[in-house]
Amino acid sequence: MSLKNVRLEVMQHLEKDVDSLIEKYLIPVEKIWQPTDFLPDSTKDSFFEEVKEIRELSKELPYDFWVVLVGDMITEEALPSYESWLMDVEGVDQIERNGWSTWLRHWTGEENRHGDVLNKYLYLSGRVNMKEIEKTTQYLINDGFDIGTGRDPYKNFVYTSFQEFATYISHNRVAKIAKQKGNKQLAKMCKIISGDEMRHHHAYSEFVERIFEVDPSQMMMAFHYMMKRKIAMPAHFLRESGESIGTAFEEFSNTAQRIGVYTANDYVDILQKLIERWKIDKITGLTDEAERARDYLMKLPPRMYRLSERMKIPENSYQFKWVEPAI
Repeated sequence: MSLKNVRLEVMQHLEKDVDSLIEKYLIPVEKIWQPTDFLPDSTKDSFFEEVKEIRELSKELPYDFWVVLVGDMITEEALPSYESWLMDVEGVDQIERNGWSTWLRHWTGEENRHGDVLNKYLYLSGRVNMKEIEKTTQYLINDGFDIGTGRDPYKNFVYTSFQEFATYISHNRVAKIAKQKGNKQLAKMCKIISGDEMRHHHAYSEFVERIFEVDPSQMMMAFHYMMKRKIAMPAHFLRESGESIGTAFEEFSNTAQRIGVYTANDYVDILQKLIERWKIDKITGLTDEAERARDYLMKLPPRMYRLSERMKIPENSYQFKWVEPAI
């Protein structure tokens, strides 16, 4: 049987549990938070006073903070790209609406709120150039991206397990900075977004765990492939107006590292946590090739920590078109 057919068989085998996983990891629409819970109510007389407060508090937050918040928002806003790519994964049927496509629609519905609330907050803050942000968002959707997973569900679930953890870290750190600067509402907003991302991380990680139980060698090979290739975050493809694909990423990454929101060490920490979560050292019944892949994965974190220690981050901020110059 071909690898493609094996993966399809495994996805069909796991599909019977998807409804219970939706119940375990996703929250019904009537119970989950909505963007308006964190934004001024435009129907009330207090609206303008609340907007004024947002604008005043925004002045206390540094330039690099806004760059990171904008980058986070743009990657959340580009969600249609992610859903369209995942809907094409082996075992997902968007025509007949099987369990996997139901999961993806519900997951997308939860994720969609993140970009909505951050977009509106940025618009009200008075600290950003929304026209340039909107251009970058449209470019990111138009350009699409290749994360190296193809239609392989194993590789895609490794990617989403990693990426959801990374976005948890970023939103959580942004929340801490906002709180330190006295912006409690923004801190609360970013904190609750980070909570969503952690729930989603646990879900995709459980998908991988379940695949390891039934197809350990090929799941190990998929994990090895993704880590050898390196996980490319959606932000990797950012560009500002008039620039080419990916040109904004390096400076955005430098900014995130400079203020400690997402660093090279965080990348390695996530890898280490996934190795521990999936008990990579204890998996049995592997082929010789999969054993070599396991050895590579086990030795990778120490090597990557050494590399991250040698990285030099520019001290000065890059002037993005997205963010108004520091006040």
